Amino acid sequence: MLLIDKYSRYLRYEKNFSLHTEISYSTDLHQFAGFLQEHFPDVDIKSVDSDIVRMWIVSLMEAKIAARSVNRKLSTLKSFYKYLLRIGEVPANPVKKITGPKTPKPIPSFVNNGDMEKVLEESNFDNTFESLRNHMMIELFYVTGIRRAELIGLKDTDVDFSAETIQVTGKRNKQRLIPFSDGMKAMLGQYLKARNEEIGNLSGYLFVKNDGEQLYPMLVHRIVTENLKQIPTLSKSSPHVLRHSFATSMLNNGADINAVKELLGHSSLAATEIYTHTSFEELKKIYNKAHPRA
Repeated sequence: MLLIDKYSRYLRYEKNFSLHTEISYSTDLHQFAGFLQEHFPDVDIKSVDSDIVRMWIVSLMEAKIAARSVNRKLSTLKSFYKYLLRIGEVPANPVKKITGPKTPKPIPSFVNNGDMEKVLEESNFDNTFESLRNHMMIELFYVTGIRRAELIGLKDTDVDFSAETIQVTGKRNKQRLIPFSDGMKAMLGQYLKARNEEIGNLSGYLFVKNDGEQLYPMLVHRIVTENLKQIPTLSKSSPHVLRHSFATSMLNNGADINAVKELLGHSSLAATEIYTHTSFEELKKIYNKAHPRA
């Protein structure tokens, strides 16, 4: 297929896509070309209409291909025909207005309050800088719901001890204020004392490595994962699981969903609503366990 090969070269040399992505796109397109050859041998790839594309989607679904994978293949096809339209090989994009199957949203993994208390027990940490830092980071993830990149970017000047708030810079440099408790205030003070005595504060970042430089993403992920290993029932462990845990805990305890949205820094309520499903699943478990006729 000359046009598919031409498109692959375009992805590689003009779009600078990775080899992995290029191969993935090429595989999807050759699969579509195979479908054409089998079911519509007289139709050229430049003559495809929207009905043929819909038939291809149906065939993928009947073959039990996951909705997420079908949508990825459809995205590849849209990009391919957009390219063909741009270089004048087709008069219109036959895929432009076609939508793929709905992808079921997975319920996020989260840690319940009891298990989280066990992870954060003082006995699991000592008074060294590194241990206090790790404890403080996990605590902050859990009680504020901030993202990994947001935590890494925090500076000392973002913490207002008098107002008991942290200024967080989120996606698209959008800033928000997150409150913290007296207990968190005391923990932060203890951590900063140890950090300043042992490491100093040359970089200005709130959380630093042993050399005083800013943390990096994989180190933060490793610290969180190591500590969450204490929960054998947890299927997934990462800083984002603690963000899920924060949101779920807030909603389970009666917080207004709009307030949770603002604390998480979501741009729309739709992104926050997934946690209502998590909360409802938790309520169902409680009901099934507690009600005699459940």
